[in-house]
Amino acid sequence: MKFGIGDLLEILGALAFFIYGMKMMSDGIQRAAGSQMRNILRSMTKNRFLGVFTGFFTTALVQSSSATTVMTVSFVNAGLLTLVESAGIMMGANIGTTITGWIISILGFKISLSAYSIPLFAVGVPMLFYRSGKTKYWGEFLIGFAILFLGLSYLKEAVPDLRGNPEAFAWLQHFTEWGLLSRLFFVMIGTLVTIVVQSSSAAMAITLTMCAQGWLPFEVAAAMILGENIGTTITAELASLVGNVHAKRSARIHSMFNIIGVSWMVLILPLVLPALSGFVVKVFGIADPYTHANDMPIALSAFHTFFNLTNVLLLIGFVPWLVKAAIWSVKSKGERDEVMRLKFIDTTQRTPELATVELQKETAHFGEVASRMASFTRTLINSTETKAREEMYKKLEKYEEITDSMEKEITEYITKLANQEITPKTSLRLRSILNITNDLERIGDVYYQISKTIERKNEDKIYFIQEQRQWLNEMMDLVDEAFAIMIGNLNQRSYDNVSLSKAKDKEVDINRFRDKLQRENLNMLGTEGYNVTSAMIFNNLYSSLEKVGDHIMNVSESIVGEI
Repeated sequence: MKFGIGDLLEILGALAFFIYGMKMMSDGIQRAAGSQMRNILRSMTKNRFLGVFTGFFTTALVQSSSATTVMTVSFVNAGLLTLVESAGIMMGANIGTTITGWIISILGFKISLSAYSIPLFAVGVPMLFYRSGKTKYWGEFLIGFAILFLGLSYLKEAVPDLRGNPEAFAWLQHFTEWGLLSRLFFVMIGTLVTIVVQSSSAAMAITLTMCAQGWLPFEVAAAMILGENIGTTITAELASLVGNVHAKRSARIHSMFNIIGVSWMVLILPLVLPALSGFVVKVFGIADPYTHANDMPIALSAFHTFFNLTNVLLLIGFVPWLVKAAIWSVKSKGERDEVMRLKFIDTTQRTPELATVELQKETAHFGEVASRMASFTRTLINSTETKAREEMYKKLEKYEEITDSMEKEITEYITKLANQEITPKTSLRLRSILNITNDLERIGDVYYQISKTIERKNEDKIYFIQEQRQWLNEMMDLVDEAFAIMIGNLNQRSYDNVSLSKAKDKEVDINRFRDKLQRENLNMLGTEGYNVTSAMIFNNLYSSLEKVGDHIMNVSESIVGEI
């Protein structure tokens, strides 16, 4: 049997076709049902058992355990899920991913789906031209489904049939005679294949195809499938690298769950496989998978399901211990280590509909960071100690840089999302978030300018009288109240629930007090002890604080879409 570079490229091309189809199918359904999926993940996780069902349902829907686990890690990162809730979802995702194996085994090998793929194009392509966003995205799903099975069909044809040439892989027998070490070796191979293709479903398709064509014995393929369960955890680990400590712990729980499961199954694999093959032969009416390659994919899918179901049943009671182990293995470096970076968004590719969850949380975090500058400014205005003032100058300068950096990173993130297909509602939401981040960055600029004004005032030894200091404190009280309303609005789960009434009332209060200070400042000019330079600086400060109030109001207006 000859096998050259051309044959290898044909296999790689068919695999690429399969992976592209799976990605298109997953992205299409995420866009079509993105908000519903977010609601499912956020609401159906009251306990770990319900979380298992949620993870199973979501993964079966999007046909990608990686999409579910990355989504879960990002929700933990955004504070929408606890570690215990995320553990249940990831366990369910492991069961959900077995559906892919059954689809490939039953439909891909028992039915010639390539013949049905063309009619799917006939249905899906016209749907792409619908004005309705959801219809368009369901069309993407159908086209992805068709491409996936075309890729699988080409993969079957590209992989040579070795059933008539068993001597071609006689060398493989040398690697199957070491007992436990042999099983660990093929677990490692399965892990590496999954890491390379970055998809456990694609790795499963490769394994099942090789089995159907006589490349792999039953026990070797089973060990590789176990390895693929470990390999799929790499995606979540990579997604968590740029997340906060909670995201890293969530990914670590997923890794520990799969590694523990593979560890006990590897030990008893020689006992499980014969019993399971006998059960599958009797129930499904297939031939012995040890000797008949055609029926091996069905037996392997059954093994994959049995392993994941059993592992969940065994470990679901130990979730609190898994959480403790994750907390112990991933140490928190404290908030100070995370101040200069975004907490909730990362560079992981996901659909804009799902990314808006992290963006809204990140924007709320941005609002909290900007509001801290108000307390620094209050200390600066009221402190009489040089050392305390110097510390506040440095903090305000640092936070001004932080606000600049946060605006830049959020804007770049949204720009990347804008290159993808976006629903009209999501487009409006992203535009609102861009406006919000611009106003929050301007707040940082205003406070920094206030700090420079106060610094010059102190260097020139210009002092405020008691009334000026009291009025500034009253103005800052009003601004603090406006900040509290703004942050409350930013922290709403849905911007659709936000009301502007409180924000507008506080904006009126700030403007009225600004007008009052203008009158008082003018009236006191010329009176004894009221310095003209001091009055000008005082005017600069309360006017700047009123500008902060304007930007705070702009944020709330952007939340409800009025800007």
